[in-house]
Amino acid sequence: MTSTTVPPALDTTAVVESIADLVRENYVFPDAAGQLAALLRRRSVEGAYRAESADELAEAVTTDLRSVNGDLHLALKHHAVPVPPDKGEAALAAMRREFDTSLNGVPRVELLDHGVAVLEIAPKMFPLDWAAQPLAAALSLVAPARALILDLRRNTGGDPNTVAFVCGYLLDRRTHLNTLLSRQGEVAEQFWTPPFVPGARFGGSKPLWVLTSANTFSAAEELAYDLQQLGRAEIVGEATRGGAHPREGWTVHPNLELSVPVARAVNPVSGTNWEGTGVRPDVPCDAEAALDRALSLAATRSA
Repeated sequence: MTSTTVPPALDTTAVVESIADLVRENYVFPDAAGQLAALLRRRSVEGAYRAESADELAEAVTTDLRSVNGDLHLALKHHAVPVPPDKGEAALAAMRREFDTSLNGVPRVELLDHGVAVLEIAPKMFPLDWAAQPLAAALSLVAPARALILDLRRNTGGDPNTVAFVCGYLLDRRTHLNTLLSRQGEVAEQFWTPPFVPGARFGGSKPLWVLTSANTFSAAEELAYDLQQLGRAEIVGEATRGGAHPREGWTVHPNLELSVPVARAVNPVSGTNWEGTGVRPDVPCDAEAALDRALSLAATRSA
């Protein structure tokens, strides 16, 4: 006889109430947090969340969470596989599965014509304690190249510490990249390139292009934005999705994770970030054509 796992009952009223409390207490923008909590409670009373499944509830709540200011990091995420109950563990478990099936986040390293290397980092900027070794190997491998194309078109975010680690190979000196401000407007954390990186640096002077798409998001956007603001790289491709607020996750049901931004990013060069606008390319083109466009620019540069 085959046993089956019975999905946990979905008490939408209790789940939405816990979501409203978490948003009100943690969302980086207090005024919007109050509006959103009130909206969720009102919509619940109106019967808007009479979902028959967890994924239906996730879709309905996410639509309302983004209705006030369009913050794409605000979301109720459905996980088909039950996730751990501890804070932050749901996203980490899902990310680990991606890491293990993506050559550890470095699916492509290749040398093309004219001494131009292509390095793709995808699908995430994985946590540094997982990703440091494969990234160091890949970045050291491309270090002798005459020029580098960094492909972030399929990268949907991750860890800002990993962004700083990658930038350490692409700059010549220790550099301030990003500051996070808390809900109270205080400095919560600063990110700098590391003073030392294992292996060889590509360095801060050779030509560098970064490829983006409309799916490039969050920490991947930060990597593109940081390099663009420093004048270190040209961005080729499409404007990115526009999510600059670092988030934390709470499991509110075994199959549901609430994502809430808890800080806001401030770039030391621009004094702002890419929230809502995305990273605007220096060389706009369709994402599918971005690699060929960057290779053309590299060939012209070498002529």
